[in-house]
Amino acid sequence: MSDSKPLLILQTGDAPESVRREHGNFDRMFILAGEVNEARVQVVYLPGGERPEAPETYAGVMITGSAAMVTDKLPWSEYAADWLRRAVAENTPVFGACYGHQLLAYALGGKVDYHPDGMELGTQAIELLPELPRRFGANLVHSQSVLTLPPGATVLGRSAHDPYQILRYGPNVISTQFHPEFTAAVMRSYLARMMAQEPERRDHYQHLEGQIAATPHSQGLLARFVRRCLRGDVTV
Repeated sequence: MSDSKPLLILQTGDAPESVRREHGNFDRMFILAGEVNEARVQVVYLPGGERPEAPETYAGVMITGSAAMVTDKLPWSEYAADWLRRAVAENTPVFGACYGHQLLAYALGGKVDYHPDGMELGTQAIELLPELPRRFGANLVHSQSVLTLPPGATVLGRSAHDPYQILRYGPNVISTQFHPEFTAAVMRSYLARMMAQEPERRDHYQHLEGQIAATPHSQGLLARFVRRCLRGDVTV
C-alpha cells in the first residue's frame, strides 16, 4: 500500500469519564497500543456524525469498543456495518476489538446478542486454536458476544467464557472480543469504577482486581497489525 495512506480508527464510543481522565479515550489507547505515529492516523467518531472516506483510502482500519450494543442497531452502527462489508469485499485490512469484533461478525452475517452467562470482565486466559495450545492473558469487559459465526469465519482463540475470542475472515481481517488496547492500569480503572457503582459486589471486583496482569501478547496483536498495514502487507 502507498505510504501516503493513513490508518483509520473507527471510534464507536467513549471510555467512561473516570477512565478517560487517567488514560485518554479509546482512540488514544489504540494509538499507544498500536505504536503508531499520530500523524498517520485518521480518527472518525461515528456516534458524533463523522463518516469515513471510501475503504480504499486507508492502509488499514481499527474499530474500537463502545458502551453501545450492536443489537440496538443505532443509525451510525448500521452505517458502519455497511461500510465494513465494503471494506472486507475490497480487501482493506481490518482489526476489530470488542464492539468492533461484534460489529464485524454482525456485518458479515453472524448473530450478536447478550451472552447467556453474563458479563466477561477482567484479565482472562485466551487459548489459541486449533493446533496451538498456547495461552495468554487479555483484558475484557463486555456483555454481548458473537453467538453465531458468520459464514467463512475461522475461530483462532477462545476463553472459558466465550468460544469466539479471536475470529479471522480471510488473510487480512481479524477481530478480538478482548481489548488489546487495554493496559493493566486501564483494566484497574474499569474495575474501580464498577466497584464504586456496585459496592455490594466489592468482594467480587476485588477478586478480579487481584488477577489483573500485564498482557503483552494481546497488546502485541494490535501493534503487529499496524506494522503490517503500514508496510503494505495485507496478511494480518
